[in-house]
Amino acid sequence: MDSLITAAARALAAGDPLGALKRVALRDDAPALALRGIAMAQLGDFPRAKVLLKSAARAFGAREAVARARCVVAEAEIALVSRDLGWPEKALDTARATLDARGDRANAAHARNLQVRRLVLIGRLDEAEQALAGFDPTPLPPASRAAHALIVAGIAIRRLRTKVAREALVQAREAAREADIPALIAEVDGAFLALARPAARLIVRGEERALLLEEVEALLASGALVVDACRHVVRADDRVVSLATRPVLFALARTLAEAWPGDAPRSLLLARAFRARHADESHRARLRVEIGRLRAELRDVAEVRATGRGFALLPRHAGKVAVLAPPVEGQHGAVLALLADGEAWASSALAIALGASPRTVQRALDALSAAGKVQSVGRGRARRWMMPPVPGFPTVLLLPGPLPSD
Repeated sequence: MDSLITAAARALAAGDPLGALKRVALRDDAPALALRGIAMAQLGDFPRAKVLLKSAARAFGAREAVARARCVVAEAEIALVSRDLGWPEKALDTARATLDARGDRANAAHARNLQVRRLVLIGRLDEAEQALAGFDPTPLPPASRAAHALIVAGIAIRRLRTKVAREALVQAREAAREADIPALIAEVDGAFLALARPAARLIVRGEERALLLEEVEALLASGALVVDACRHVVRADDRVVSLATRPVLFALARTLAEAWPGDAPRSLLLARAFRARHADESHRARLRVEIGRLRAELRDVAEVRATGRGFALLPRHAGKVAVLAPPVEGQHGAVLALLADGEAWASSALAIALGASPRTVQRALDALSAAGKVQSVGRGRARRWMMPPVPGFPTVLLLPGPLPSD
């Protein structure tokens, strides 16, 4: 490898894409094309970066399997950053196996990190943890160690293991500073914000206050009966009753929990569950039916008892009832939670991450766009969606993926 290629590669490794381009901008040989592609990716020009990397992969000969595999890994990273979650996973897995077999441990580890980051992004936390099991990042370069620690922290945050997350982020910060890459340092600093900003609101006895993520973790471990409006479940210790597909029952449960230790009047329950402004006998009959269904769902964790004016929630084992609500409530919170990472998402990628149909996601985006909560750039297949900089973005608790007791 000639000196200019070596110098350009070192510049890229140090996070200096302009320095790399100065050395290879006018060259069209395979190594230069690959380095130019990575440089353009670091500068944020993803379409041009993909074109250059594809050209580089074609330009490398059949005997240069390692170089071709590195191009595939770079393409996969661009796809992940640009939220192209439909990028073929098998190509990355094949490239990782090639790099591992040829002794390129650092780039093989980078490929593994990309695979796991994608799993975390779409909420497949069990698979992500399995992929990391037994892997020792110690021999890796500082940048790769930082990326590994960020993944560990990301899984821990979604699992509500705040101590593990904080320890991993400290390791990520140390490795990022050792690598001395400003963009990586900024990414780690941004990850710390998930622990420092409000994750939810606690509503107890008619009063509410903001909770940090570690306070949410403590609440769920406290033994209280928690009506979780982030996941639409009712929790009591290790018991979890999901009402995610029963919106009427969840509305009733939340209204009863907010009224605890008192009772909720029938008029309020009718308004919350059925949006009935003027209740008639048919509404009251339906309320009795739905309350019966709620009793059956909550029988292991709470009793729903009739009172003179309505109904009351009585926990069976817990000493306290609390409602856990997002910091900002509204429709399509899960879509907003994904867009809150600051990246530009394709609607197809959002559908993959949420496990929803593309049409459902597009309707949500259209509604959010009309409300001024999201904005789009580009047209057709190049169209991307992002969240404008507004205060009070959604909680991490709305991101896809199960919590420990789910």
